[in-house]
Parts: sequence; C-alpha cells; structure tokens
Amino acid sequence: MMYYSRLKLASVVAVCLLGVLLCLPNAMRQPAPSVPWRQIHLGLDLRGGSYLLMQVDMNSVTADRLRTLADGTRQALLGAGQGYRDVATDAHAGTVTFTPRAPSEAEADLKALRAMPMAVANEFAVAQRPDGSIAITLSPEAMRLRASDAVTQSIEIVRRRIDATGAVDPEITRQGDDRIVVELPGISDPERVKHLLGTTAKMTFHMVQDSALGSAIPGPGISLLPMMNAPDQKLPIADHVDVDGSDLTNASAAIDQQTGEWAVDFTFDSVGARAFATTTQANVGRRFAIVLDNKVVQAPVIRSAITGGNGQISGGFDAQSATDLALLLRAGALPAPLSVIEQRSIGPSLGADSIRAGMISLGVGFALVIAFMALFYGRFGWYANVALLANLVLMVAILSLFQATLTLPGMAGMLLTLGMAVDANILINERIREEVARNRTPLAAMQAGFERATSTILDSNATALLAHIMLFAFGTGPVQNFALTIMIGIVTTLFTTLLLSRMLMVRWYARTRPTVLPV
Repeated sequence: MMYYSRLKLASVVAVCLLGVLLCLPNAMRQPAPSVPWRQIHLGLDLRGGSYLLMQVDMNSVTADRLRTLADGTRQALLGAGQGYRDVATDAHAGTVTFTPRAPSEAEADLKALRAMPMAVANEFAVAQRPDGSIAITLSPEAMRLRASDAVTQSIEIVRRRIDATGAVDPEITRQGDDRIVVELPGISDPERVKHLLGTTAKMTFHMVQDSALGSAIPGPGISLLPMMNAPDQKLPIADHVDVDGSDLTNASAAIDQQTGEWAVDFTFDSVGARAFATTTQANVGRRFAIVLDNKVVQAPVIRSAITGGNGQISGGFDAQSATDLALLLRAGALPAPLSVIEQRSIGPSLGADSIRAGMISLGVGFALVIAFMALFYGRFGWYANVALLANLVLMVAILSLFQATLTLPGMAGMLLTLGMAVDANILINERIREEVARNRTPLAAMQAGFERATSTILDSNATALLAHIMLFAFGTGPVQNFALTIMIGIVTTLFTTLLLSRMLMVRWYARTRPTVLPV
C-alpha cells in the first residue's frame, strides 16, 4: 500500500495535468470555431436570461379529440349506410351526440360506432339516451392519459423548436400536470422564442366546400375559417382532414421563382405523399385549403394530380416569417396551444453578482479549510491541501469535459464536496496520530493509518453517492445540478484522497526517512 511504482506515479500525475489542461478553456477565449473548446456553461441564475412558465391548454386537447371523434362518427355511419342528424360536441361533458335518422336505425348505428378504432383501450363508450339520441362519451382515464401524453409531446416539440433557434443550454422541465418551465440562459429578450412556442403550428389540408359560400350556417361537417391575410374573409372548409401536416418530413424557406417572394417549400413522407396524390387526383378543379392553426393560408384550385409529395406555401411572407414557419413545421405541431402564465428576466448584472457571491463563498471556504489543515496537521495538512486543490481542479475539468451547466446549487455542491474531502483527510491524519501514539514506527503508522481509514472512507462515500444518485434521478432543475456536482466530487475525492495525498506522503517519506512523523 505504501509503494508507488513509476507507472502508478506517472498515472496520478498525468490525471492531474490532464485536469489542469481541461480547465484552461474556462479562463480563455475560443481561438477559432473549428477548434474543439469545451467549457462550463453558466446557468440562468449566474448568466442571466429568461424564465417562462407555460401552460398546456387541456380543454383544447379534449376539444380536438372530440372534433376528430365527431368526424370519425360521420365517416363510420356513412360507411355503414346509416344517416344522422344534429351532430354536436360538448367539451365540458366530453361527449359527441347525434340523433339517428330513424328510431329503427339506432341499433345499427350503435353497432357501427362500437366498431370504431380507439386510440387507447376503453377510450370511449357508446350508449343511447332516453330521448333517442346516441352519445359517445370519452372516459376520464383515457383523457387523463391523453393529457399527460400531450404535455410530454409538448416538451419534446418545445425542445426541438428552441434548439433550432441556437439557444445554448436551455432547461425545459415539467411542472405539475399541465405546465412546462423553460429557462433560457443568455436570452434577455425572449419575444421571438415566445412567438415560436406560442404558435401551435398545426397544418392540415382540407377541401373547400364552395357550395356553402355565402352561407352564415354552412351545415354539418363544415366550418367557416378566416383567411390568414384577410381575417374578415371566411371560407367554408370541410372538417375532414384529407392530408395531415404531421406527415411532413422537411420544410424550408425559399424564394418563389415565379413571384420572387418568400415562400415555404415542404416535403411529405410516403404516407403523406400517397394521401396528397390520392386527394388531388380525385378533386381536380376543386379548391384545396392549406389550414394553419385554424386559419386558411391558401386555397388554390387543384389543376392536376400532385404525385411528387412536394408543395409550396406562399402568401405575404418575409424572410423571418418564412424561416420561422419552416422551423415550426420541421419541429412538428404542438398537440395543444401553450400560453405564457409567468415570465421573468434576469439581467446579466444580477448574474454577475451571483457569480461574484458564489466565487467569494467558494474562495473563503477554501481558504479557511487550507488554514485549518495547515494549522492542525502541519506538513501532512499541506499535502491534504494540495490534494484538495487538485480535487477542485478535477471537478471543474470533468464539468468542462461534459460541457455541464453550472448554477448556484452546483457551486454549493462544489463547496460541500471540499468539506467532504477534508473529512477524509482528517480521518487519515487522525488514524496516523493514533498509530504514532501507540509507538509504531513512522512507516508502520502511515500504513496502518491508511489501511484503517480507507474502508471507512469508501463506505461513507458510497452511501453519499447512492443518496445523490436518487436525488439526481427523482429531482429536477437545481436539485439535479447540486446532486450531479456532488457525485462528480465524490469520485474526485476518492482519487485525490486515496491516491494523490498518499503519493505525496510516500514520496516525502522515501526521500527523507524521518524518525518522527510531522502530524
């Protein structure tokens, strides 16, 4: 245990030098974009930025499912040769109701509706009411599952949209049942991000029902939707979705070669391309509406079948709006609208104050620990201080290697790690003192002290590591940052305490051969 081979000695020194090398980028500017330059990123509380608390519109999730269920009801009844009257949806009750064409057709209607596919098991129930109408009722369990999936999907889409803006280290977490927290370090004016996140970007393709033009009540299965560039003008649009924008594989801003204006080119996958080709082939001469978030972007006349799976959206775009729309289409549509219910901006000056306060606390704590170890343990205390400094360097190096985000809780974790490392060194030095008091020789006292302290150090750090793994697994945000820093610190503490400080003591003993230990 007290013998260090040249290979072991070189390995310990190499790890320490590598740690110093990985720390250097944090104190220097990146020489060129092509040079790999790994640094610690500062979190929102240190760097400043924006905090957004967004809420998913759960009523919209229910209403959207009811609309598709109502459309599915019409298709199922017509497919079975059955008629219907007065189809209506009630978002509060979660029901779709209609009246059979004739009382004698009720049983056939029920049979056709119960054969409809369900998104999840037991999603809805079909029953006839005492007044003769038939109701399709969504189950509460299915709606809770759909709502939870909507939040999870929203988080992923929000992440894709923010990543596309170039934001560095955004923090996106779930809060409660229907809220999403978005932290954007370094972005003090999040208006464009708010616009991108607040846009649902649900694009669908529908047939225009020209027969209902000019009618205030267009009829069942038809909705009056406003034009995007002329809200006062409304078109009767069939509720049935002929082609879904979720089948898009790519979208990009481009210049229309005919008009010279900005437009958005899009491409469908194989499913969308087939649906697009089938619809355009069967409806030549009719108007085909491109609907984005319940607004008609365009309603061109189908001149011929479009079989290539490609298309273009035009209509008064500038470079920024075309780029943003292409970004939204690539990232995918939100399952429900998001609204900002809380917004906070942290200025760079407040972040600088936090950094200054954190660095002062870290520096003062480190200085007090060094003074304590030097005062109580002499030379061995200074060796422990060298190991402590190496511990701090290695922690920063590992955080830099993985380009971690450092927050105030993370800085608190670094300071706590130094305290834990001091505990390990104190335990070793006290064990050595006990062996010296038993009149053991210096070498025997050092070896016995390390042997007896090692198992205790390993046990205590193992239990601390397990506790912080649980914190990281089940915590969020600041708690995870604190736990991650502690876990890294435990690993570096074991290295510096059991290898580096021991190496310094062994090299000193091999060089001087003292008769009395300075502890």
